[in-house]
Amino acid sequence: MTDHAPDLASVRDATERLLTAAGKLDDTAVTKQSRLPGWTRGHVLAHLARNADALVNVLQGRPMYASEEARDADIERDAPRPLAVHLDDVRESDARFQRAAAALPDWSRTVTLRNGVTDSASAIPFRRWIEVELHHVDLGIGYELEDLPAPFTEREIGFLAARFAGHPEVPPTRITDGTRAWRTGRDADRPEVTVTGERPDLLGWLAGRRDGSALTVTGGPLPALPPL
Repeated sequence: MTDHAPDLASVRDATERLLTAAGKLDDTAVTKQSRLPGWTRGHVLAHLARNADALVNVLQGRPMYASEEARDADIERDAPRPLAVHLDDVRESDARFQRAAAALPDWSRTVTLRNGVTDSASAIPFRRWIEVELHHVDLGIGYELEDLPAPFTEREIGFLAARFAGHPEVPPTRITDGTRAWRTGRDADRPEVTVTGERPDLLGWLAGRRDGSALTVTGGPLPALPPL
């Protein structure tokens, strides 16, 4: 079982970094395109707030979202708001998430997320940490994959490699930064392709934030990964 307490502290720290950085924007900047296709920075901030509330639902045994349509509608509704409203919402929703976590009596139980995905409750803080860190990068305001905490980057590479393990459309792949290796794809124990690079570039490729052009590939072309 994952030790949730350090991850909760990391969520708090990451949220404060994001709020401090986003606080330097203005209302016009919030309406500008983020690095995510079709989403403004306001969409990213709205999603972060609503995701925190969705994870409160998960911790308290309710469906993560009422429906996919309701999730999307909530983000569209909140995206155009002024910067100050966005910042307050992200801050307050994070506080609700932290309170729900503090009240959870059993971190070993299995919880259900979107699309029927299940996980241990103890993994939810790390999943929230992923949301905050990667979407901070997606805002396009000077925080890059190279700025992510090193322990986070290593864990997220492993998390994503595990996510694609066994996927029939991903060839057996070995991923390495030259010092550590991960395996993914179908029949992951018998890798055909080796992908080598710096950890930020590996994470960017796995998370769909970079095209993999900075990576070295042997044994075949760079695998095309399904969307997250």
